This record gives sequence, C-alpha cells and structure tokens, in this order.
Amino acid sequence: MAAGRSLSRSERKAAARAQFLRQEEQRERRRQVARILHKPVAERSPDEALLLSGCQEIVRDLERLRKKRERLRRRLEEVCDEPEELKRKVSKLSVAVQGAKHLIIYTGAGISTAASIPDYRGPNGVWTMLQKGRNIRAADLSEAEPTLTHMSIACLHKHKLVHHVVSQNCDGLHLRSGLPREALSELHGNMYIEVCTSCVPNREYVRVFDVTERTALHRHHTGRVCHKCGAQLRDTIVHFGEKGILQQPLNWEAATEAASKADVILCLGSSLKVLKKYPHLWCMSKPPRSRPKLYIVNLQWTPKDDLAALKLHGKCDDVMKLLMEELGLPTPCYDRTKDPIFSLATPLRPEESSSHSRKPVAPPASLHEVQLGEQQQVPAAPLSGGWFGRGCAKGTKRKKAS
Repeated sequence: MAAGRSLSRSERKAAARAQFLRQEEQRERRRQVARILHKPVAERSPDEALLLSGCQEIVRDLERLRKKRERLRRRLEEVCDEPEELKRKVSKLSVAVQGAKHLIIYTGAGISTAASIPDYRGPNGVWTMLQKGRNIRAADLSEAEPTLTHMSIACLHKHKLVHHVVSQNCDGLHLRSGLPREALSELHGNMYIEVCTSCVPNREYVRVFDVTERTALHRHHTGRVCHKCGAQLRDTIVHFGEKGILQQPLNWEAATEAASKADVILCLGSSLKVLKKYPHLWCMSKPPRSRPKLYIVNLQWTPKDDLAALKLHGKCDDVMKLLMEELGLPTPCYDRTKDPIFSLATPLRPEESSSHSRKPVAPPASLHEVQLGEQQQVPAAPLSGGWFGRGCAKGTKRKKAS
C-alpha cells in the first residue's frame, strides 16, 4: 500500500477478517494446549508433546493462571487449629491483652454467624452464594441476639481491657450487648437507627425494628419524619460504593483517634478485605516498628495475615470463651431484660404504626423472665461443642500445630 493511501472498504473488511481468523486460531490453539495439560504426562501422545514444546508461552501463561486459581481456592478454605494448638495461641493472646496499654478491636460478620446471621465470604456467605448463582436465605434479624463474642467484648471494655471497638456490622448487636456508644464505631451504620440530618446536631431515633425496609443504595429515606422539624428521616447504612457522611453511629473520629493510640489491634471474624482499605485504621503513616501489634481471629485467609503477630484459626465464640477463661473473667450471657435497645428506643407515633412491616425485637415477656435473667449463667461447654457452634463446620480443615 502506498504511503498515505487510505484503505478501501473491501480492504478494511479483509483486514478485519484476517485479524479475526488469527485470533480464533490462537484461541483454538490455547484450548488445545489446555486440554493436553489436563492429561497426565504419561498419557500424552508424541504429537501432543510436540505441540506443547512449540507453545511454551501459552503453557507458561496457563500454568500461571492455574497457580492463581489454586491460591484463590486455598484462601477461601476455612481452617481450624487443633484444640490444643488453639489453646496455646489463646494463652499468647491473653498475655497480649493484659499487657496492652491501648487495645482496640475490629469486628466483622464472622462474630455474628453464631446468631444465625450469614457472613459474606464464608462457605455459605452472601457473596459466595451469589457467585455460585444460588439464592440467599433471608435471615430474620429480629430473632438475632448478641453472641458470646459480643458479650465478651462488652465485658472486656467494662474491665478496661478494651478501649474501643470498630465494627463493619450493621446488625446492632454491639449496641444491644451493652457496649457504650462512645466506645463503638459502626462504620457501616446500624439497622436500628434512623436520623434527621436537618436538625443540628443530627437527631437520632433508635427503633426496635429494622428501619431499612424501604431503603437501598443511594436511597436512604425511611418513610418516617422527624418528630421535631418534620423533615424526612434517613437510615444510617453505608452501602458498597457509598461514603459514610454521618457522625453517628459511624463515629469515624473516635475510630481514627483510637487507632492512633493503639498498641494492640485484635481483629475478630473479618476478612479485612474492606477494612484494609482504610489506612488510618492501620497507622500506615507510622514506621512499621511503631505500628500496633496485630492479632487476627478468622477461619479464612486475610490480606493482613503476613503482618500479624499471631493468627488464630478458630470460631470467634470458641476463641473468646477460652480467652475469658485465661483472663479469669466470667463468661457473660445475653440478658434480654438488660438489652439497652428497649430503653434507647423512640416509640412510633400512632400515625406511624403502618410505616413498616418488619418484625420488632421482642421485649422481655414478664417479671418471671427478669428473675430468670438475673440468675442465668452460662453452662460450661467443651471447645468441640462451643457455646453457639459445634466445633468446625463440615468440610472445614483442621490445622495441625506447627
């Protein structure tokens, strides 16, 4: 073709067709190589061996992809430490908790699975089920109660062993465990709280039902109005792709201040794939040696594992039960008669009674329940049985002591 001469329509079509045929030939060659690589070496024919030797670049590329898939598969596996190994690790964790000057805790969905609330990335998690094309079972969150882990965290704060809790969860179970509001940052909101952003400061309305029935991504109005100014109320949930702007219950200011003072961070039941994106929570501006020591409790791999002083592969309730025993503290039990949500809640006005259809959290039934709550104690249970779980779930691997 002469310099500067543009291609005719027929020439462009011919060039495009030739390129398409080359690409299709490359794809077919790649499929052939992949089929051969799936065969055992002993079963490959001389022609197939010759084809592989002539396609080394494709072979290397497919091998890289195979290793990547295998690495991702291993990261999704749930691994349990053997009971004796877990006890040994919890003893180390106990020493760290008692020696910490400013311990903070980061919590994820894994601490609420014992309350029958699904996590996100576990074997039966929300994202896992969606990736498999399966339906997600709707959980009745009104039936959920604070787990042994929630109650243990509140107890540790009461005994001044924990200074602050940063949670990714929206289920409100930290609030219901009795953990003070000033010691809690719910970074992604609370399903029981709606706010009026027209009032200054923002006016909060704690409810005994899930306020998010009518809300979604970028649609936060709940359908109710402020009792003082009449403006629309909004939920406090921060969806994926949104940036949290509310002061409470997100409490970002307290979270970053606590992180800046922390010398120990304990992560419970979080994959840390979201939390790792918040550099202020990890003191990344400090030199590595000046950053807080990191302790992680999670059944699956997390992106912070290599930076952890200790990784405990176990269910959160099992680990926290052992930790409370190591610390010599009573294992707490949730008592519905002392649930703060009932004293914090703002009742609906008569005209608002039909503004939702969600089942409310059931209040204590009677004085008899109050008396039972005062006497109730947590029964001792072996680690294999757990408080809410029964050891490792089916298909979960045991990790031997190293």
